[in-house]
Amino acid sequence: MSTVKEQLIEKLTEEDKISQRKITIIGTGAVGMACAICILLKDLADELALVDVTEDKLKGEMMDLQHGSLFFNTSKIVSGKDCSVSANSKVIIVTAGARQQQGESRLSLVQRNVNIMKTIIPALVHHSPDCKMLIVTNPVDILTYVVWKLSGLPVTRVIGSGCNLDSARFRYLIGEKLGVHPTSCHGWIIGEHGDSSVPLWSGVNVAGVALKTLDPKLGTDSDTDQWKDIHRQVVESAYEIIKLKGHTSWAIGLSVTDLVESILKNLRRVHPVSTLVKGLHGIKEEIFLSIPCILGQNGVSDIVKVNLNPEEDALFKKSANTLWNVQKDLVF
Repeated sequence: MSTVKEQLIEKLTEEDKISQRKITIIGTGAVGMACAICILLKDLADELALVDVTEDKLKGEMMDLQHGSLFFNTSKIVSGKDCSVSANSKVIIVTAGARQQQGESRLSLVQRNVNIMKTIIPALVHHSPDCKMLIVTNPVDILTYVVWKLSGLPVTRVIGSGCNLDSARFRYLIGEKLGVHPTSCHGWIIGEHGDSSVPLWSGVNVAGVALKTLDPKLGTDSDTDQWKDIHRQVVESAYEIIKLKGHTSWAIGLSVTDLVESILKNLRRVHPVSTLVKGLHGIKEEIFLSIPCILGQNGVSDIVKVNLNPEEDALFKKSANTLWNVQKDLVF
């Protein structure tokens, strides 16, 4: 007796089981799952793999997403505790790690998360040697360096989510102050994704009109309009959100999805992401900081050479020193 499936469907050819746009997310906490739902809703993947050490939660998250399959176009969602489930990924998003506690700086997290990276990165690269690796775990700049060293991948294919979110927050707050949508407010934050980030006030503009030309004191201590408060809010926002709801998730999920889209669709958009900055702006150490990078199918294909004014240059160097003072003592 033939089955219902056999009576209904006649197979004409073998199905091609190799995914063309597979994305793997390491870590199914709040950030990992925010990345997952954003990626699914933007139809960026033909297969999504989730990896975590907490098996019950992992299976639950996978099932919950699978049951929503009617409402998006990713045909395959898989999960596993073992990194082999990530095989043949085009992009691997690393969100796993110890979570930042209330009042804890991103830098104090570092050694705990370095140890986690040591256990997962070599296996991920073994199963997906051609992947682009997008690091989200904090402190993201130092961990992107660590992953680059552990992975053996070309530096252009190991990317930190960096200041893509800081710059989005910056543009949102500028827009709020001006009553203009953030997509029409142009401004960049570079350097550390954290307390020593550098706002490029010299480049802030709307419709090509540089705000500094309207008020040369913009962003300085003597600015009566207190634009400098916007950068302070950017720096403090993660701490405030953690205090209010216990973690950040939605904005970073959206930000990471934005980066994944540029990579998988080869869009060659410019993003402030964390990359190797040795040799730039007088930096001599092997450190990763956010600078404007062109992102496409090969990862970071180019960097934009930003002209920093003397104050911005000094702050960028200070940001580099802040990271180096932590990074140089790491054991891995």
